Amino acid sequence: MSEVYAARRARLRERCAAGGSEAALVTGGANVRYLTGGAPPGAALLLVPGHDVLVCAGDPFADVTGAGRPADDLPVLVLPSPEGDPAVAAAERAVETGVRSLAVEEHHLTVSRHRAVVSVAARTRLVDLGPAVEQQRVVKDDEEISALRIAAEIADQALGELLESILVGRTERHLALELERRLIDHGADGAAFATSVGSGPHSGRCGHVPTDRRVEEGDFLSVCLGADYRGYRSEIARTFVIGASPADWQIELYEQVFAAQRAGREALVPGAAYRDVDRAARTVLEAAGHGERVGPRIGHGVGLENDEDPRLAPSAMGKLDACVPVTVDPGVHLPGRGGVRIDDTLVVRPEADGGPELLTITTKELLAL
Repeated sequence: MSEVYAARRARLRERCAAGGSEAALVTGGANVRYLTGGAPPGAALLLVPGHDVLVCAGDPFADVTGAGRPADDLPVLVLPSPEGDPAVAAAERAVETGVRSLAVEEHHLTVSRHRAVVSVAARTRLVDLGPAVEQQRVVKDDEEISALRIAAEIADQALGELLESILVGRTERHLALELERRLIDHGADGAAFATSVGSGPHSGRCGHVPTDRRVEEGDFLSVCLGADYRGYRSEIARTFVIGASPADWQIELYEQVFAAQRAGREALVPGAAYRDVDRAARTVLEAAGHGERVGPRIGHGVGLENDEDPRLAPSAMGKLDACVPVTVDPGVHLPGRGGVRIDDTLVVRPEADGGPELLTITTKELLAL
């Protein structure tokens, strides 16, 4: 895999050169990992002509193996003190090599850290690298999609096992903790994000923090979880009815959200505008009278971060490419009653290849558990 990361760094170096920068300092955690294969928190990556170096503080790899380590061919500079700042040390290294211009990720530097970099590179022209690495990360290669596919399988397994257990009487918090344990049991490095379980009037809320409310007969139960596998993060949400057959209002609301989610999935084709995917799903819910209850976006990219580019939102600029993994996750919450969330992780594929590839395959049928 070393050549994969070297090729990624070469692409970034070419982009910097085209923009007039001789070197680049990368400090965003996910960006550093994308370009190196693995790095501890706070590490900085310096790209200078003919030489790259990963700068870390302390003893960063004492307990790290496998996917958490950088590529074997990448030089690593370890600062003698854990209090050292890798970004500042990397900037000093750039100055020592004689570069006259250095691109930095201003959006990943605090004000104080940026000032420290400026102070050690006073005679070097600093320019903003901007979201160059984030943009490079949007289209995933086969290895990345394979990791996402496994992460999705793990989440499906954990959710499937939960659905086979007794749910009535258990708290939202207990169910969330059990799901996260099952993710690890099936090979995940951890949860991709804080697992959300909402029951009854809490169901359908985006990002609901589980409480001690106990699941009751007739509740809607909405679950949103994801697995982190080798740094790549899946996402899935499903909504079920507990115990008795669903009420008419539950069937109606579920069918409306499901139709919106299906419309969003079907809009995932290479060349489709981000905003058009959002519009496809949002229009369905607006027609059903839920326009004010729809969130600010219908989906987003996934990868080394759970929430990354592209954003599928009304004001988003850009168009989809093939091999871009995204979520489609509409939801509606009715205050005091509950609601529905349906979320899948998919990979954009051309029609010739069968259309969007669905990675999360747990049934979307409205089940009474």
